[in-house]
Amino acid sequence: MEQRVSFITLAVSDLARTRAFYVDGLGWEPMFSGDDVLMLPIGERLMLSLWSIEGFTAEIGEAPASGVAPITLAHNLATPAEVDAVLAEVALLGVPVSAGRDREWGGYSGYFSDPDGFRWEVAVNPGETGDFVLPPR
Repeated sequence: MEQRVSFITLAVSDLARTRAFYVDGLGWEPMFSGDDVLMLPIGERLMLSLWSIEGFTAEIGEAPASGVAPITLAHNLATPAEVDAVLAEVALLGVPVSAGRDREWGGYSGYFSDPDGFRWEVAVNPGETGDFVLPPR
């Protein structure tokens, strides 16, 4: 099996609210939007697939676990100022945001939660992973 990920799929409690957050709030462009799913291209050959809980359950055969998901998604940037600007923009959407700060591992990051509580890290990473920043569309 090739070492790569093609889709990140998350189950969401209210797809309309999720669509409003990602498309209207963050300004992301969907590739597909249906009654049960919203698909957002987030990188070269990488899709964020947001399913209604009902659609997710029908697709995989069982309901998702409840509670805080033990996962974070990351959005890397080049400078701490860019991190702070994105966190300030997201804070205007009324979701929980933690301010950017220097981290003991040498980077700078802060977090926000989408409407379903999925945590996004907005970060500057040092070293090899710091070069992993997607070009603007």
